[in-house]
Amino acid sequence: MTDLQNPPAEEKSYSQGQLVRMRFFRHKGAIISMVVMALVILVAFTSIGIGPLPGWWDKVPELQYPKIGDGSPTWTHPFGQDTGGKDYFALVMLGTQKSLIIAFGVGIISTVLGTIIGALAGYFRGWIESVLMRMTDLLLVIPLLVLAAVLGKMASSWGIWGLTLMLGVVTWTGLARLVRGEVLSLREREFVVAAYAVGTSSSRTIFKHILPNAIGTIIVSATLTISAAILLETALSFLGYGVQAPDTSLGLLISEYQTAFTTRPWLFWWPGLMILAIALSVNFIGDGLRDAFDPRQNRTKA
Repeated sequence: MTDLQNPPAEEKSYSQGQLVRMRFFRHKGAIISMVVMALVILVAFTSIGIGPLPGWWDKVPELQYPKIGDGSPTWTHPFGQDTGGKDYFALVMLGTQKSLIIAFGVGIISTVLGTIIGALAGYFRGWIESVLMRMTDLLLVIPLLVLAAVLGKMASSWGIWGLTLMLGVVTWTGLARLVRGEVLSLREREFVVAAYAVGTSSSRTIFKHILPNAIGTIIVSATLTISAAILLETALSFLGYGVQAPDTSLGLLISEYQTAFTTRPWLFWWPGLMILAIALSVNFIGDGLRDAFDPRQNRTKA
């Protein structure tokens, strides 16, 4: 086993950041997933445009077009048409935009909340830790899908931003426990004791000295939260507790056209494939980041 305190000579010339990048780029699954994810984001946001910005696709998701046959895929409508004649490619791209916004929004909110709560609980200990961890435990014992469904229904009138906020508020618990464990370990290290001895404030010690050393755990957890968020949003929208019309999402498209699976399967396949591609890509990227930040993987060669 490699001695972690004395890395091989060929690695001593690299900084920690360089080693992390080199390990990550050696993970073929993560690199392929990054390409797939980039293509999904690029096509989703450039094809039909976003807001006032137009896209390169000549059809829009709101309009109904003359129905061609039974609406199956054609050169004019590569993803087919829905029951009313809407271009399904445009609808799927719009749903992908909304699902990505929700997933990344939830990931950001969850990461910020989990990091702050976990850091405070691990650093201050005492009654602060007790209050924060009991609150965390309370949320953990409630089934996530049930809690998210209740809050999602309450926020349905706020659109996708309300749903994003509510999902972010209930998905931070796992990261908070991980960060607390990291902080409990790091607060006893010499550089933290030295910072405390010279009178460094608690906030500066946490955010300047402790959290940068826990960044690997935070980034990996944030990545996996994004993957979990898109699956959670899909489940809620499928059950009718997530995104509500006239907004749309990949989960809502599957829900609306679930009865057409046997007669017009393309209405079910395309949003399902997009969800699968996004979730798998994010998971593989998370695996690559975990391997890159894991100090046991310090056998990178130049």
